[in-house]
Amino acid sequence: MKIHSVVIVTLHTPRERIWGLLLDLTPAGITVCGTDLSAFEDWLSQMGTDDEMGLSTVFYPLHRVERVALDEPMGKLPSLHDRFRQKHLIDYLENLDFK
Repeated sequence: MKIHSVVIVTLHTPRERIWGLLLDLTPAGITVCGTDLSAFEDWLSQMGTDDEMGLSTVFYPLHRVERVALDEPMGKLPSLHDRFRQKHLIDYLENLDFK
Protein backbone atom coordinates (compact mmCIF):
# COMPACT_ATOMS: atom_id res chain seq x y z
CA MET A 1 0.00 0.00 0.00
CA LYS A 2 1.45 3.33 -1.04
CA ILE A 3 1.12 6.77 0.49
CA HIS A 4 -1.59 8.80 -1.33
CA SER A 5 -3.64 5.67 -2.10
CA VAL A 6 -7.38 5.95 -1.56
CA VAL A 7 -8.22 3.47 1.20
CA ILE A 8 -10.91 2.19 3.52
CA VAL A 9 -9.67 1.81 7.09
CA THR A 10 -11.59 -0.44 9.48
CA LEU A 11 -11.12 0.44 13.14
CA HIS A 12 -12.29 -1.20 16.34
CA THR A 13 -13.22 0.06 19.80
CA PRO A 14 -15.37 1.83 18.69
CA ARG A 15 -16.09 0.19 15.35
CA GLU A 16 -15.61 2.70 12.51
CA ARG A 17 -14.88 2.61 8.80
CA ILE A 18 -13.02 5.56 7.28
CA TRP A 19 -12.70 6.34 3.56
CA GLY A 20 -9.96 8.65 2.40
CA LEU A 21 -6.43 9.35 1.30
CA LEU A 22 -3.63 7.53 3.09
CA LEU A 23 -1.15 10.19 4.21
CA ASP A 24 1.14 8.22 6.51
CA LEU A 25 1.58 4.69 7.82
CA THR A 26 4.05 4.12 10.65
CA PRO A 27 4.50 1.59 13.46
CA ALA A 28 2.65 4.10 15.67
CA GLY A 29 -0.44 4.38 13.46
CA ILE A 30 -2.09 5.61 10.30
CA THR A 31 -3.01 9.12 9.13
CA VAL A 32 -5.92 9.52 6.73
CA CYS A 33 -7.61 12.56 5.18
CA GLY A 34 -11.22 11.50 4.68
CA THR A 35 -14.64 10.90 6.13
CA ASP A 36 -16.50 8.23 8.05
CA LEU A 37 -17.89 5.75 5.56
CA SER A 38 -21.37 6.18 7.04
CA ALA A 39 -21.23 9.88 6.02
CA PHE A 40 -19.81 9.26 2.53
CA GLU A 41 -23.15 9.57 0.68
CA ASP A 42 -23.97 12.84 2.47
CA TRP A 43 -20.51 14.21 1.71
CA LEU A 44 -20.78 13.13 -1.93
CA SER A 45 -24.18 14.79 -2.39
CA GLN A 46 -23.11 18.03 -0.66
CA MET A 47 -19.93 18.56 -2.71
CA GLY A 48 -20.13 21.90 -4.50
CA THR A 49 -22.99 23.27 -2.38
CA ASP A 50 -23.05 25.82 0.43
CA ASP A 51 -23.59 22.92 2.87
CA GLU A 52 -20.44 21.08 1.77
CA MET A 53 -18.81 19.08 4.56
CA GLY A 54 -15.04 19.13 4.74
CA LEU A 55 -12.72 16.20 5.13
CA SER A 56 -10.79 15.56 8.32
CA THR A 57 -7.14 14.63 8.61
CA VAL A 58 -6.93 12.20 11.53
CA PHE A 59 -4.25 10.00 13.09
CA TYR A 60 -5.45 6.59 14.32
CA PRO A 61 -3.16 4.59 16.64
CA LEU A 62 -2.21 1.23 15.16
CA HIS A 63 -3.78 -0.73 18.03
CA ARG A 64 -7.20 0.47 16.76
CA VAL A 65 -6.56 -0.47 13.11
CA GLU A 66 -8.16 -3.77 12.18
CA ARG A 67 -7.72 -3.58 8.42
CA VAL A 68 -6.66 -1.25 5.59
CA ALA A 69 -8.03 -1.97 2.12
CA LEU A 70 -7.48 -0.19 -1.17
CA ASP A 71 -10.63 1.45 -2.52
CA GLU A 72 -10.95 -0.70 -5.64
CA PRO A 73 -13.83 -1.68 -7.93
CA MET A 74 -15.38 -5.08 -7.18
CA GLY A 75 -16.51 -6.70 -10.39
CA LYS A 76 -18.99 -4.30 -11.99
CA LEU A 77 -19.35 -2.22 -8.80
CA PRO A 78 -17.28 0.97 -8.99
CA SER A 79 -14.96 2.01 -6.19
CA LEU A 80 -16.05 4.90 -3.99
CA HIS A 81 -13.32 6.97 -5.64
CA ASP A 82 -14.81 6.12 -9.06
CA ARG A 83 -18.27 7.15 -7.83
CA PHE A 84 -16.85 10.50 -6.71
CA ARG A 85 -15.21 10.97 -10.12
CA GLN A 86 -18.43 10.05 -11.99
CA LYS A 87 -20.58 12.43 -9.96
CA HIS A 88 -18.26 15.45 -9.91
CA LEU A 89 -16.22 14.88 -13.09
CA ILE A 90 -12.98 15.44 -11.20
CA ASP A 91 -10.52 13.14 -9.49
CA TYR A 92 -10.69 13.02 -5.67
CA LEU A 93 -6.94 13.66 -5.47
CA GLU A 94 -7.29 16.78 -7.63
CA ASN A 95 -9.92 18.06 -5.17
CA LEU A 96 -7.40 18.07 -2.32
CA ASP A 97 -4.88 20.82 -1.71
CA PHE A 98 -2.00 18.34 -1.53
CA LYS A 99 -0.94 15.29 -3.52
